[in-house]
Amino acid sequence: MRRLALCFLLWCVAGSVGASESLLLELDGGWQQGGIVRGKAVPGSEVRFNGKNIAIGPKGEFVVGLGRDAEPTATLAIRYQGQSWENVYDIARRDYRIQRIEGVPQKTVTPSQEQRERARKEAEKVWLARQTEREATDFMQAFKWPLIGPITGVYGSQRVYNGEPRAPHYGVDIAAPTGTRVVAPAAGVVTLAEPDLFYSGGTLIIDHGHGLSSTFIHLSKLFVAVGDEVGQGDAIAEVGATGRATGPHLDWRMNWLDERVDPTVLVGPMPSAQ
Repeated sequence: MRRLALCFLLWCVAGSVGASESLLLELDGGWQQGGIVRGKAVPGSEVRFNGKNIAIGPKGEFVVGLGRDAEPTATLAIRYQGQSWENVYDIARRDYRIQRIEGVPQKTVTPSQEQRERARKEAEKVWLARQTEREATDFMQAFKWPLIGPITGVYGSQRVYNGEPRAPHYGVDIAAPTGTRVVAPAAGVVTLAEPDLFYSGGTLIIDHGHGLSSTFIHLSKLFVAVGDEVGQGDAIAEVGATGRATGPHLDWRMNWLDERVDPTVLVGPMPSAQ
């Protein structure tokens, strides 16, 4: 998918703000469904996104995310020492791949009551792991792919089994043999490290700060534990086919707070394998 990007610099006089427009220093990202937008405001500003206050770093860093079915517009507002700046952005809609499959045995697509109860408890654990909002600003790094390989699944796609829509796919699938190493796309802290969840199998979550986190699923081996700090490029796990997977691959997902966002908007096209 082509990365949509917007990056601009608005003038700011060092040590003082001469006009409300200068409250926003930088903005980088795509205003589209699934998008991630990072920016810098005058340090000490109050930043609001769609009417809600969001965290701002010591140098004015902030990040916002847009869900798969984000509304047509979004509002970013900044206030500093009585001055204010606000802009409304049009959100580009995306066309998602919908696959319809008929004649699938119902027991294949519908878990048992026991399995559903297990999955519910595990989902609560995963949700709690994503509630951390560290003050660190690792999200400002230039993200890298955690694995190089063929992309076999994309963000936002959805399958319809026997006429019944399933939950959309919120990550990017990268095919690779079991045991292939997965590295951290950016620095962060591990908030979840589970070797065997029902749906996702071996699962890791790395918090990049201010509510932006990466999730890696279907892993065969984990190299890190909850609380570990990782640097960009550190080996964190190995590819597997655990959980509800049909073959070995990495499923990389990202969240900004409760919004499921598309990790590929931070890394651009997949590099060619060496």
